[in-house]
This record gives sequence, C-alpha cells and structure tokens, in this order.
Amino acid sequence: MSLALHHTPALPTTDPALLRVMVVDDAVVVRGLVSRWLAEQPGLAVVASLRTGRQAVDQLERADPDVVVLDIDMPELDGISALPLLLEKKRDLVVIMASTLTRRNAEISLKALALGAADYVPKPDTNRGITTSTAFRRELIEKIVELGSRRRRRRGEAWGRPAALPRPGLRPVPAGAQPIALRPFSSIPPRVLLVGASTGGPQALRNLIPQLASVCDRVPVLITQHMPPTFTTIMAEHLARASGRPAHEPHDGEPIRPGTIYLAPGGRHMQVERRGRLPVVALDDGPLVNFCRPAVDPLFASAAQVWGGAVLALVLTGMGADGARGAAAIAAAGGSVVAQDEASSVVWGMPGTVARAGLCSAVLPLDRIAPKLVDLFAGAGA
Repeated sequence: MSLALHHTPALPTTDPALLRVMVVDDAVVVRGLVSRWLAEQPGLAVVASLRTGRQAVDQLERADPDVVVLDIDMPELDGISALPLLLEKKRDLVVIMASTLTRRNAEISLKALALGAADYVPKPDTNRGITTSTAFRRELIEKIVELGSRRRRRRGEAWGRPAALPRPGLRPVPAGAQPIALRPFSSIPPRVLLVGASTGGPQALRNLIPQLASVCDRVPVLITQHMPPTFTTIMAEHLARASGRPAHEPHDGEPIRPGTIYLAPGGRHMQVERRGRLPVVALDDGPLVNFCRPAVDPLFASAAQVWGGAVLALVLTGMGADGARGAAAIAAAGGSVVAQDEASSVVWGMPGTVARAGLCSAVLPLDRIAPKLVDLFAGAGA
C-alpha cells in the first residue's frame, strides 16, 4: 500500500492559509469519497489519505495536518491505539473519530474523547450509505472546519475560511462583535436543571456531573446532548457512574422526579409536558430542529411552559446555535440561563449565541459552573 500523499490534482499543500486534513480509513471507498469531498471544499487541503493507524503515525510529521479524521477499525494499528501516539507527536492536533453505530464503536468513541480526541462523527455502516448520506458529509465538513479553525485561532494563525455552509435561523455571533449583557438571576428558586450540549459536551459533562450530586438530589436534571442512538445509551450509563445517581434515556410519558438524570435518546426530541399535576417526558420523532434530533430548543422551550421562572438552564460547548430560541423562551418566562465561556469550550457556537443574545445571567468557565449551580440550588442566589 502506497504511503504517498493524496493524489488529487493541483493540491496546494504548501499554502499556509489552507486547513490541512489527513484522512485515515482502511476502506478505499471511504478514503476516496471523503478526500474528494474535502478537496472540493474551499479552504481545505487533503494532505494524506492513508489505510492504517500505523501509516498515520509514521506520516504525521511529513504531512503535518491540522486535523485527522481517524477510523476506529483498521489493520496493523487501530484508531484507539493510534490516537495517543498521534497526540504525543503533536499535542494540539485535532482528531475526529469516525465510527459506525455499534455499541462497541460507541464505547470506543467515548473513550477516545477521554483520551484527547476532539470529537467523533457517526459513519453510515455501508459504502452506499456513506455515498448517499448528505448528513454525514455535512457533519464531517462542519466539524473539520469548526475544530480546525479554532486550533488555528488559538495558535494565532491566519486561515482562509471556507464558504459558510447554509444553515437557516440563528447563527453564532462572531467573537468580539458585541459586548455580553447579563440578566439578573430569577428570584424564584429553581426547580429543574436543563442542560444543552453538542461538540465537546461529553467531556464537559464528564467533568461537571460528578460535582452536582447535591443538585441532582434536589431537582431533576434533563440533558439534551447531540448524539446518535446507541451513543446516548452508553452516555447515560457513564453519567450514572459519574454521578452516583440514576441516569437513563426516559420513555415517553415517564414522570420527571428529583434525584434522576434524564438524557434525551438519540434520534428523538425530548420535551416536557404536564399531565395532570405531574411533569412528564414527551418524546417525539418529529423533524430535525437545527439539523439535530434530539435538539436543545424543544427541551428548553417546553420546560419554560411547564416550570416558568423556576427553570435554570445551562448551555455547554457546541457547534451551531441550537438552544438559542429555547433560551429566549426561558428568559421570557422569567427563568435563568448560564453559558459556558469561550476559553473553556471546544466550540463556542451554542453558548456564544445565547450569551451574545443577552439571554444569560452568567457566562462561566467550566470549572466554575458546578460551584455556581450548587449555590443557586442551595438558595445562595446570584
């Protein structure tokens, strides 16, 4: 197997303004297809297209990528074994894991995040599925662009950003475009904690949830994390172990009670409604919201109708603007919203949009969020 760089014609690999991408997958169809997609995208350059993790490690210094798209199942050296070797050679390398939706691969992908991978992309399980899936192509390119550009910004390097991918509705506001105005916290004691997260969310939740035991005991915690099926099942198991409290994907109509963490199941929107005197979970398979299902907006907006000013919502790291409309509904109902700050976010899309819209009562680094929430739920106020 040749280790040559990808042979797409007129590859401008020496242009420092281009974001450099390495594609590593043992399936020749996947390598060729993904490489072609990326080569067609303005501002991106495919600098290597390789079959194994061993080749990726050996070729890393020569190719010098900003981003590596790394398959899990490969001969010689698989993705989870190659990951730490790649990061050891280049600490600020952005690695995006690509895996099919099996329980084993979901477990490995979440482990990869704990080992330093920036994110993962669920991959259709057939070549035909990969060829025809516009969602896979969009998600892969968006994550390469967002995560790679953030790495460049942190290093202070210029980059000719690709043309924006079309996405209707609210969009993240560029940093520095306007000052952040904070709202007062609600005077009503919070009775529920809502959390919305996307890219970087599993890592953030892994750090945050163990510190919120006292909050979990007082109120229910409802989380929408952008994740596909199987991944959310395993994520719920991880949250249960991390918190020492029950955590699961709820069923439709399940009563919402204090002491329990409810994680929106992959592929379904999780909302809240009142049936009789009890708030219950309402699941639906409706259209994508902000290109997502589950989405944060339906959870936030429906909870604002049920609990009004007693809602406390947290928007963690994530791409896009999901959660902004729901946060606006919470603010209008008199509730409170906290957002993760830019410096501690993997991507400051979702929290940045909410913060710059003036919907937040606090914008905090990840390590200060749990103490603040504990104080708020203990009645310490703002």
